[in-house]
Amino acid sequence: MNMFYSVCLVLVILSMLGLLYRVWKGPSTPDRLIALDAIGVMLISAIALLSILFDTPFFIDVILLIAIMSFIGTVSFSKFIERGEIIERGSDR
Repeated sequence: MNMFYSVCLVLVILSMLGLLYRVWKGPSTPDRLIALDAIGVMLISAIALLSILFDTPFFIDVILLIAIMSFIGTVSFSKFIERGEIIERGSDR
């Protein structure tokens, strides 16, 4: 069974390499943003597979931290692409 998880881990890492190519050569900024989000999901998958292979629950905290940071990064980049700024300053100051 460990061989199955090892093969899955290799396939996830290869998928991440393909996504890195899309981030580097993406035709547009939204395509690059989607690729970065997918890399976050693949990273979470890779760490979950490592947690299964090493038979330890320690990596669950790391998975949650990466998921939160990936979500915040995706929302921030999306807002920057849409409006051109991340933190809106009020005009009353």
